[in-house]
Amino acid sequence: MQKYLTTLGRILLAQIFLVQVVALIINFMNNPNGYQEYQAGLGSLGLPGIFAPLIILINLVGGLALFLGYKTKGVALAMTIYVIALIFLLNLPLLQYLAIAGGLLLLYANPNTACSLDNCKKSA
Repeated sequence: MQKYLTTLGRILLAQIFLVQVVALIINFMNNPNGYQEYQAGLGSLGLPGIFAPLIILINLVGGLALFLGYKTKGVALAMTIYVIALIFLLNLPLLQYLAIAGGLLLLYANPNTACSLDNCKKSA
């Protein structure tokens, strides 16, 4: 039962990043200037335009890796560092994103979850 609860936690953490990517893509498709507005929004926070595709890429790759359970321990640590960096770079809500970082750290400490690619490689 414990492995299935951690699997659920892993999937719920992954959805935070994946839903953000899907929402951005929908916004870009519905608004012809959506991507430029996204870049401008990041620019207003002092980030150069190159950060727009990097943030999307990190959210997509990290979210998919967590969702699939691929290299869970390393991805959880990398996404923790990423989330903490975003708190300071984008002035995100501190407690909410620290809670996400805490969940990622728990996943880092307990990366063995059911239904993951990491477990498929071990049993093969």
